[in-house]
Order: sequence, then C-alpha cells, then structure tokens
Amino acid sequence: MNTLVKPLSTREAVPADADARDFPPGSLMEQGRPTRAEAEAAVDTLLRWIGENPAREGLVDTPRRVVKAWEELGAGYAQNPIEVLDRVFEEVEGYSDIVVVRDIPFFSHCEHHLAPVVGKAHVGYYPARGVVGLSKLARVIEVFARRLQTQEAMTAQICDAVARALKPRGVAVMIEADHMCMTMRGVKKSGATTITTCFNGVFRDDMAEQVRFLSLVRG
Repeated sequence: MNTLVKPLSTREAVPADADARDFPPGSLMEQGRPTRAEAEAAVDTLLRWIGENPAREGLVDTPRRVVKAWEELGAGYAQNPIEVLDRVFEEVEGYSDIVVVRDIPFFSHCEHHLAPVVGKAHVGYYPARGVVGLSKLARVIEVFARRLQTQEAMTAQICDAVARALKPRGVAVMIEADHMCMTMRGVKKSGATTITTCFNGVFRDDMAEQVRFLSLVRG
C-alpha cells in the first residue's frame, strides 16, 4: 500500500526507520518541512526579486497556486518505492523469461535549476520469485520522477528499487529525456535528448542480455 502524501503544512518527517536508499540525502528523513505559509512567502519573494508585483491582480493568488502545484510535483518525497512493489504474483504458470515495460512517460524537475525534465522510461527484469503488476513499475518511476532529480541518479534509483523489491535475476532500466534547463536557458539547444542506462544481475554480466533488452525497447 502506498504511503499517503502529507500536506506541505506539516513539519513531520518521513519515518526514521525507512531505508535511506528510498529517499535522497537531506530529504525529509532528516529535517522537517517549512509550513505552507513559509513556502508561499518564498514564492512571493521570488516574484518580487525578478521585478514583479505580487499584489497585482494576475499574481495575487500565484504563491498559493505554486505551492499547491509543487505539493503534487514533489509528492515522491513522501512515497516509498519499495511499498509500491510490495505485492508479487507467484502464480504465473512457470513464466521466467524477460518482462519489459517500455515507453513509460514521466515528468520531473532537475535539481540544479528546477527546470522541467520530460521523458520516457523503459524497465525490464527477469523474474525469480514471481512478477509484479505492470502498473507498479510505472508507479515506481512516478515516485522518483516527482522529486528533484538528475537523470543519472533517477536511473540508478529505479534499478536499485526494483532489484531490492523483486529480487529478480536481473534488472535493466533505460531513460530518454529532454531537459528544459538545456533548452530554455544556458546553451539553449533544443532537440538534444539524454539517454541513461542501468543494468543489474544477468543484464550487467551478459552483454547479449543488454542487447536483447535494448532490441525490445527499440521494437
């Protein structure tokens, strides 16, 4: 069962007995959240810093809207990916071949500029003690995507979570994404796509298995 997302107004932290690998360093495992009022005040400050007037009609409710939006965009901090994968189906008629779910769309934000990251993820694994519901793999990606991320870290986190939860013979993860921090600012290079991979178990040890996974992903 998924952990409920707590509202931003709480100062409670994620339970201290949770596995640190499921939450990023410096997250709510170690320190409490500011209040909603403090978060809204921070948005107000940013608006004034860029030269805007938060009191004008179009912006008067913007701090509230932004905080409400980030409550959803940052929901992954209060969710445990291992709990998402807590139910394994063992009655699969002896199936032990590769399982691949490809083209799972996601939206995230880079931790360096808070700019959007838009992409798709592909996950494959070799069952050992059963299979997990296919939608659960998509939900694990959602948990990690709804945090501030680097694509490299997110790829490794998904691979590690699936490996620990399912204990399969191997896990393969591939992510393709466009980073708005590269498109909208800085070098302003649109159309550049970043690809990252992570291989565990038989995928790490056998190049032929990597090729098979990538072939299935590419169709």
